[in-house]
Amino acid sequence: MERKPVSVKEKKRRKRFAMAVFVTCIAAAMIGGSLHVMELGSMRMDEMRGKVSYDISEVEQHIRAAGEDIRIQEKHEARRGEKQAYSEAALKDLLAPDVWQELNKMVHIPAGTFEMGTNAIRSNEADRPARSIHTDDFWIDKYPVTNAEYARFVFQKNYRPPLNWLEGKIPTATEDHPVALVSWYNAKDYCAWAGKRLPEEVEWEKAARGTDARRWPWGNQMDVSRLNTYYQIGRATSVREFEHGASPYGVMDMAGNISEWVFDAYKPYADANGKTISFKARENQFTEDTGSENVERSVYRVMRGGSWKSDPFSTESYHRNYSLPNMASDFYGFRCASTKKPKGATE
Repeated sequence: MERKPVSVKEKKRRKRFAMAVFVTCIAAAMIGGSLHVMELGSMRMDEMRGKVSYDISEVEQHIRAAGEDIRIQEKHEARRGEKQAYSEAALKDLLAPDVWQELNKMVHIPAGTFEMGTNAIRSNEADRPARSIHTDDFWIDKYPVTNAEYARFVFQKNYRPPLNWLEGKIPTATEDHPVALVSWYNAKDYCAWAGKRLPEEVEWEKAARGTDARRWPWGNQMDVSRLNTYYQIGRATSVREFEHGASPYGVMDMAGNISEWVFDAYKPYADANGKTISFKARENQFTEDTGSENVERSVYRVMRGGSWKSDPFSTESYHRNYSLPNMASDFYGFRCASTKKPKGATE
């Protein structure tokens, strides 16, 4: 059967129809894609809420009346009605003898040169530039200071405990977790009591990344099995849990778990122009250049290592964070250092 030739008018009609179908398909694909992205975003938000929120059965523990946090903080600061929560014997029994011995260890970091900072384009400006730093040898705590260790300090100095220690007692089953809710001043006081000092920023970074300019203590690839970060657990963990996340020197928990105070004020790095900078720890760590407490309180202090709340890239060994020295949070902690091997150091 012979087909009739298609008229010009019909061709135009068919062309318009085909174009309309094409545009409709494109629009449908775009709308469908947008809805899919929105659904994924909603699922992600639900997931994150689940990680950062709390169980509905615990809601009464989290409700605060207007001004209640201020009242709690004032009472805490003044230590009104506070009683010693532990006896000396009870403190000793918080951990097994071998655990106490392990937590007491310090690691020797030999003198030498390492690369501090980074030139990575996607890094924060405050983390740049990379430059060569020479340090004298020093000692640094193998682990962050734990609740049990801090409890000894609280007992012996009659010091106020962290705000989350109800009635002065360590939260249940967290004796070997890093102490948190401590300010830079609290950390400084503890280190002085222990016969040590807060580490300088360069000391902390060298102990974390070694001499081969690695991004994380274990190497250059993120490995979530080696650290506690980004709400994967949702809380701090034992300082001994991630043994395979050790630094080249064997220092533990230098990525994730708790963000650690160091001594330094938060300031931009100086460009070394490829030259090696010679670093020496201060003889008196706790003498401020300003000599004024009011001025000192306005200076941000550096924090290192990221935490259980941080995104993974905030746990890079060269990454710098900061906070006011009188601030405390549930992911602020610290470790100590020493220019000389302290008495009783077992490593």
